[in-house]
Amino acid sequence: MHRKKMKNSLSSAVLLLLGPLPASSFTSVLPPSPVLVGPRRAVQMSASAATAETYTVTPIKSLDGTVTLPGSKSLSNRCLLLAALSEGSTKVDNLLESDDIRYMLQALDQMKVPVDRHSAESVTVTGQSGPINSPNPEEVCELFLGNAGTAMRPLAAALCMGKGKFVLDGVPRMRERPIADLIDGLQQLGADVSCVKETGCPPVTINANGLKGGKASISGKMSSQFLSSLLMAAPVVDGDVTIEIKDELISAPYVALTIGLMKKFGVNVKIEGDMDGRPKFHIAASEKYKSPGSILVEGDASSASYFIAGAAITGGKVTVRGCGSDSVQGDVAFANVMEQMGATVTWAPESITVSRDPSVRLKGVDVDCGKIPDAAMTLAVAALFAEGPTTIRNVYSWRLKETERMKAIVAECTKLGATVEEFEDYCIIHPPKDNKIKDNVLIETYDDHRMAMTFSLAACGGVNVIINDPGCTAKTFPTYFDMLESIATH
Repeated sequence: MHRKKMKNSLSSAVLLLLGPLPASSFTSVLPPSPVLVGPRRAVQMSASAATAETYTVTPIKSLDGTVTLPGSKSLSNRCLLLAALSEGSTKVDNLLESDDIRYMLQALDQMKVPVDRHSAESVTVTGQSGPINSPNPEEVCELFLGNAGTAMRPLAAALCMGKGKFVLDGVPRMRERPIADLIDGLQQLGADVSCVKETGCPPVTINANGLKGGKASISGKMSSQFLSSLLMAAPVVDGDVTIEIKDELISAPYVALTIGLMKKFGVNVKIEGDMDGRPKFHIAASEKYKSPGSILVEGDASSASYFIAGAAITGGKVTVRGCGSDSVQGDVAFANVMEQMGATVTWAPESITVSRDPSVRLKGVDVDCGKIPDAAMTLAVAALFAEGPTTIRNVYSWRLKETERMKAIVAECTKLGATVEEFEDYCIIHPPKDNKIKDNVLIETYDDHRMAMTFSLAACGGVNVIINDPGCTAKTFPTYFDMLESIATH
């Protein structure tokens, strides 16, 4: 389909197709610390200049070594919610220690769901054997969820299934992130729920009195989280639930991840049709969550992309531990893209090793990244080191994330010397002449953790890169710069 050109440059040829990945083991855990609502603490780094405002990544010659990934954000918050809805107690290990997980934990605390903290990476949740009800039915329970989409969307759905009055809100950017498609689906099931009519965004207001099941037809074009949220909430409805995608479903691997995790908690989702088309999902009234006893959260595959790309760019050899060929996360397919560009990739069930023969240059590719939108950001920086242009397609969802990622990526790649063509749902990145990256560029991060981590890799071009607000990585990977430094040769 032809898309309207919007501004500035990415090009070459390769279509990335992902099928549902096998459900296997998981990894990640959460900490007992309070939610971060004020200024972040300065990032403490041993090898580069760090202040509360900026952090300088000094020129990187090579990345070599083994890194153990923090737990997956998506899996961590899903595990916590399903544990809360289940019958029995669930020990969740390797929870991600980050802002987004703290927001979910704080919400469970407010709603009096018992959570026993064993460590920063291990908790036990005592399930409610059904929907979560407000602890004070006559009062409005106000939940502040920051910019955590993985808390806002699933909780908005799950709380409609119980009883009570709730208002779910967040930071100013959260009030710009669409949720109307999810609200529409919940209303079709009979929920008394609304968002801001003029914007289609939070705050979300809920007057819950339980639901009896039914059918909903929703859009899957903006975010797969809307479908995942409805699916996770459906088993605590008192009746059968059918959910249909009325147009197309983006980021289908995240839905496969959700369904695989639901199965670990005893619920089977019947799928009718093709996940890449307009599928229907059926959850019978008899399906109820039961604790698996314990669950291990898999390492975050999106976070793996920085180390995988770093090895491909520098020609070093890096092994990421925590996700591999058995992963349930779609973003592991980013390694395939690096292989297409010229890297050597070796797979094991729970790890990925990446290197590149020094005689092989990275080459530009043309990739449909609709199923790996988070990892696709890392491709934008890898493209700066390639021979020829790189085209990143089917990433309209970038515009709806923690920041307007399309414009942010175009702006920062341009600062580093690239020419970027921007279109509605794709971009074409033409690398700088002779792949020479500009030195001492200040990278704006737009309060977006992935912008900070992605653009740190520009230092692999033998230049200093100054990251503004490095503390924004606390959203998913507070120790990122330490981990990068631990395998870097300068």
